[in-house]
Amino acid sequence: MEKKVIVNDKFQSNYIYYLTELIGKNFDPDFKPELSPREMLELGIFGGKYLDVKFSEFPSSWFRKAKLSDSEKNKDLNFFKINASKPLAYWQQKGWINKQDPRGWFQWYCRYYMGRRSMDDERQIKRWKAMKRHISQLKKNCASGDLSCRPRQRQALLHWAYDSRKI
Repeated sequence: MEKKVIVNDKFQSNYIYYLTELIGKNFDPDFKPELSPREMLELGIFGGKYLDVKFSEFPSSWFRKAKLSDSEKNKDLNFFKINASKPLAYWQQKGWINKQDPRGWFQWYCRYYMGRRSMDDERQIKRWKAMKRHISQLKKNCASGDLSCRPRQRQALLHWAYDSRKI
């Protein structure tokens, strides 16, 4: 069942990884994302620039209804119409970017969702779990269903596969 994937894009050249699990299946028991990468792209994340071209390593169906920017990041493409992300350079300076996924957490998640398992999974899942603090803040400070309350935190949660529309 193992499938070899070769990546050649502006961030990686001849990067090889293997899909060892079925797409969207057999996740770590502590990792329960509420949104698939396709759903996230359709809702609007990262100002339409995170995965701004159709990468051949991912299904074309992920991009059919994706909100993508042709030029620069556009906060109006985000579900909550607000910028809720730091530039890639910030994440690199913090040491949170692993060479295997130079675009960061969302790239890791897309590859994990597709079936790749790697030595970075534990760290990335730990980072994903840490985002729950924002859910607590929304529940503490916002009326249930009030999507106008704390839109930056809600958008950030969407970037991490939490469906903040349901809080």
